[in-house]
Amino acid sequence: MQLEGRTALITGGARGIGRGIAQALLRNGVKVMLADIGGARDGWAYALSSDSELAQTRTALQALGEVDAVHVDVTDAASCSAAVEATVERFGGLDILVNNAGIVGSGPIEQFDEAEWDRIFAVNSKGIFLMTRAALDALKASSAGCVVNTASIAGKKGFPNMTAYCGSKFAAIGITQALSAELAPHGIRVNAICPGMVGTAMWLEHLLPTNATDQAQKGEEFEALMARTIPLGRPQTVEDMGDAVVYLASAANVTGIALTVAGGFEMN
Repeated sequence: MQLEGRTALITGGARGIGRGIAQALLRNGVKVMLADIGGARDGWAYALSSDSELAQTRTALQALGEVDAVHVDVTDAASCSAAVEATVERFGGLDILVNNAGIVGSGPIEQFDEAEWDRIFAVNSKGIFLMTRAALDALKASSAGCVVNTASIAGKKGFPNMTAYCGSKFAAIGITQALSAELAPHGIRVNAICPGMVGTAMWLEHLLPTNATDQAQKGEEFEALMARTIPLGRPQTVEDMGDAVVYLASAANVTGIALTVAGGFEMN
């Protein structure tokens, strides 16, 4: 299936995996609306994307094709609807919805904050529901509508001190499978990618066990840890995730799968 001329809306698109997905789709001729929360969000374990990052990414990616940006809070139904409306108004339709926005929190269950638990599920699980529901009419109007959700290898295997995150990503895979069955009669395919270890803010600012404060040193420690941990000997990249989304967006007879991209770290 050719992707050229189609339109994608990518949540969490300002940086990291979302930006990598945008780059890959743009290189395949897709028009892209980047959507991210922007602005300061206090009280979280690491900094979420900012307004300036969203604007900078839009500017940087304009060399690759048609791209614009919009604010979205995937935990708010009205915001989700507004992002879809802005996409349809800007590009004339919507063919590919990438539910990539996500957050991570970790800690032993007896110390885990209830509000943090709720926020993780609100973004990682409910966000898929709200965005997909908001986009449904536009996707039905497409001749090749599809949804790609960003789950995780933590949605296939549980890890200690990651109960909330794992639970939210297991839910993301379940939502993917249920929606794939429900929306198949409309010709809408629904799949997920399951990233392994990618050197984004989630890892470098929160999950990486290190005392380093220098970003370059954090990056070096992350690379060394992944070389010891991953069978293919390297961490995953945002480009790897972009390639996976391009495949799922163009594979006309593939729906309901959760595609692991983890260098052999997780197999099933």
